[in-house]
Amino acid sequence: MKIEEVKSTVKTQRISSHSHIKGLGLDENGIPIQAAAGLVGQENAREAAGIIVEMIKSKKMAGRAVLMAGPPGTGKTAIALAMAQELGNKVPFCPMVGSEVFSSEIKKTEVLMENFRRAIGLRIKETKEVYEGEVTELTPFETENPMGGLGKTVSHVVISLKTAKGTKQLKLDPSIHESLVKEKVEVGDVIYIEANSGAVKRQGRSDTYATEFDLEAEEYVPLPKGDVHKKKEVIQDVTLHDLDVANARPQGGQDILSMMGQLIKSKKTEITDKLRVEINKVVNRYIDQGFAELVPGVLFIDEVHMLDIETFTYLHQALESAIAPIVVFATNRGRCAVRGASDIISPHGLPLDLLDRLLIVRTSPYNVNEMSQIIKLRAQTEGHNIDSEALTELSKIGSRSTLRYAVQLLTPAALAANVNGRSTITKEDIQEVGELFLDAKSSSKILSDQAAKFMK
Repeated sequence: MKIEEVKSTVKTQRISSHSHIKGLGLDENGIPIQAAAGLVGQENAREAAGIIVEMIKSKKMAGRAVLMAGPPGTGKTAIALAMAQELGNKVPFCPMVGSEVFSSEIKKTEVLMENFRRAIGLRIKETKEVYEGEVTELTPFETENPMGGLGKTVSHVVISLKTAKGTKQLKLDPSIHESLVKEKVEVGDVIYIEANSGAVKRQGRSDTYATEFDLEAEEYVPLPKGDVHKKKEVIQDVTLHDLDVANARPQGGQDILSMMGQLIKSKKTEITDKLRVEINKVVNRYIDQGFAELVPGVLFIDEVHMLDIETFTYLHQALESAIAPIVVFATNRGRCAVRGASDIISPHGLPLDLLDRLLIVRTSPYNVNEMSQIIKLRAQTEGHNIDSEALTELSKIGSRSTLRYAVQLLTPAALAANVNGRSTITKEDIQEVGELFLDAKSSSKILSDQAAKFMK
């Protein structure tokens, strides 16, 4: 008899290089804790980032820019992601790399503007008439199909909704029946139906059914209070880029040619400035009327030295716009030529007039103790056991080469330990994989030695 274990089909969370970052790790006074929320050290940079986050939250930072400058592997991207975590899900955070602007299909300035618009949120408040309650009756009434044939169609649906205050019976359009079927609404579910659009939203199962044994993991919600028919404030978060795309895409018909045309035209196309100006007018009108609120988000541009002189001049205009996000640049370059203008040597590869507009936050290399804490944190995140001697050895390797290389050795060392029949990474495992792999400095030294021998 063959018995096989069925593996779960639930997706496992992929561990990335910054999975351990949970926030900036500041106390209630904005002072950084030495090791907290996944970040270690970099106290000055984290405190500066905390002040920037507070400025963003109080809406006193729009249209400004920050530059994170420091050697590779000093946590520039980590701090930017920690800022996004501190701001929460409601504030848009749009990360990009400087080389993204170089595309064969779309202009550099268009790529930048698109990402600028992604980083600006709009919170729309609408007051809608809704029917909300627990479904106590759901009866579709059928009639003969007007098109002929043996089948029947739904003429209307009778639904009863119950709240803590009372019950109402509603007669609904057949189109709403399709929405009910799509949402898989059953008796005992808590739903709300928008009176104007007829949209149906299933909120969950009524908590009176919570004692029932159910194989599926259900979300139980309490019975709604108040009347069945009520006015409800609905808040919707969108970005300006979402509005651009929604208005730029032509709404084709339902015929085959239109559908095929939409499939063929999958190439990226530019959104015109004229359309954006019109959308901005509508957005400003909504804000003036109090229907909407602008939420300036964060645009994070890593490897900013990859941008060229054209995009830098465009950034000036974009930053001065009345609708602009907070821009955070990051670079690991010192003094170097500005791309597209090789005769201009400038700090960080940015033109001086743009540097004047920036608040510069510096990140410094980690010491051995901080490296040890970070490696230990990464080992926990990746699910590896590591002893103190192995941790010390990896810290030495990190100080001799780079922190990134030391962290890279964790997984090969865990595999080596597993092959040797151990569940904990030891110093011997680190030394074993250290002989198999080279870091950048060792590799370049070997190459230069070989070149010197060849020249002799």
